[in-house]
Amino acid sequence: MATAAAIDRRIERVAPIARAARIARVEIFQTFEAAAAAWRSLDGADRIATPYQRYDFLGTWQRHVGEHLGLKPRIVVAYDDAGVPIALLPLVIEHAYGLSVACFPGGKHVTFNMPIWRRDFADQATAETMQALVRMIAAADPTIDALALMRQPESWNGLPNPLALLGGQPSVNDCPLLVIDPRAGPSSRISNSFRRRLNHKERKLKANSGFRYTIARTPDEARRLLDAFFAVKPIRLAQMGLPNVFGEPGNEPFLREVAEIGLGSKRPSLEIHALECDDEVISVFAGVADDKRFSMMFNTYTLSANARYSPGLILIRNIVDHYAGRGFTSLDLGIGADDYKLLFCKQREPVLDSFIPLSGRGRVLSLWLSLEAYGKRFVKRSPLLMRAALRLRRIVRRA
Repeated sequence: MATAAAIDRRIERVAPIARAARIARVEIFQTFEAAAAAWRSLDGADRIATPYQRYDFLGTWQRHVGEHLGLKPRIVVAYDDAGVPIALLPLVIEHAYGLSVACFPGGKHVTFNMPIWRRDFADQATAETMQALVRMIAAADPTIDALALMRQPESWNGLPNPLALLGGQPSVNDCPLLVIDPRAGPSSRISNSFRRRLNHKERKLKANSGFRYTIARTPDEARRLLDAFFAVKPIRLAQMGLPNVFGEPGNEPFLREVAEIGLGSKRPSLEIHALECDDEVISVFAGVADDKRFSMMFNTYTLSANARYSPGLILIRNIVDHYAGRGFTSLDLGIGADDYKLLFCKQREPVLDSFIPLSGRGRVLSLWLSLEAYGKRFVKRSPLLMRAALRLRRIVRRA
């Protein structure tokens, strides 16, 4: 485990050459709107970014959820010597133990967190460059005590995430990943034997009148599929003894609004897939996509007798084949090693957490946050401890 203290020592040893590595200055914006021009200037083919960090996606989340939680934006923009943005780090301020912690926005809706990098800058960035960036952030806003940079991919679509050069520790969960060769046949991504089992189950579902695979293309379709999701998901979560995170203030309006942004274009903010028939929506899966990767955000399936035929697995098969047909090279079903994810995703993608002090008080806080995250990962890696934690959660919820 890379401790916050070790990261802090590396930051203290920043060499003068770091400033010459094309970061001339940083500017911190306190609203999403103020940063919009710089943000959109980095939204081009020559960038490295996940679809979770798009301006419309996070801006919508901040209005519906972030503001309700009292989170204050701190959007960090780094510039080169010509005054052109080369990186953007979206952050919001949370408070922990009376101190200010800057973290990525989006909450649990965001699977992966990463800055937006101009590609030529990211290609040349070094650990010293990233250490200099951290020092500039500390100087630009002395009120921030620490950075808590959670769920960072080491790379995205085969391109490195420079922020990972700061090091860190494994996140509580890693991410199962399906690597797709779009030139290979269907059996390269889903075995023939598994497909036969799913086809057998699907024949049962096809007995329903109007059975079909749907992708939301219009606002009416998105609203209809989300209506089904929000009706069923709370019941499914309650059956598992889990809280309904989608019922927390602002979350449903956020998803409903973001689901309609960009519909009908090549790059909608949210892509919703479903199996349905004339009587009901049988299964819903939704996520975000760029030009090469689809990443799942949320899903549910029917409470009716149709649930016995594994509609979720059948829908995933359709989703995998859909994106392979579009030339995508990878797909994930979200962080966490649920059994159904491992049926499709055979590789594990490492995900990092970094806790970086920016002030004297932030050193102790960063160490504590680091140990706290490490403890959660340890519990999740132990079936015995995980069962005990789930039992305790159910007892607390009943109480």
